[in-house]
Amino acid sequence: MKKQDLPLSPHLQIYKPQITSLLSISHRISGVALNFVLVILVLGLLCITLGESYFDLLISLINSFPIKIIIFLAILGFSYHFLNGIRHIIWDFGFLLGNRSSAIFGYIIIATSFISSIFISRLLGLF
Repeated sequence: MKKQDLPLSPHLQIYKPQITSLLSISHRISGVALNFVLVILVLGLLCITLGESYFDLLISLINSFPIKIIIFLAILGFSYHFLNGIRHIIWDFGFLLGNRSSAIFGYIIIATSFISSIFISRLLGLF
């Protein structure tokens, strides 16, 4: 077989994704997505400062159902990224590094981020 015909990463074809690798990838994705949320937040603050008509437009957008879903996903991304960051700090101190404990802690992070997102969304009056 020629070198150019070889796959770039043959180990990825036989690699079984683990919860820790999936959470690491999603942690990076949520971090990038939160940068876009920050831009949207700044645009919302700009609408507030531009006057009453822009503020009314912002309020009508926030009250629409698709935007409420986007806000919920942003809250979910923030809570997941925050909690998973705490998990990484705990790993940096050398705790919960075993395979079983890191997998269990990963599932706890997923459940806690969903529960906290629903709680925060209810507090904000989204749903």
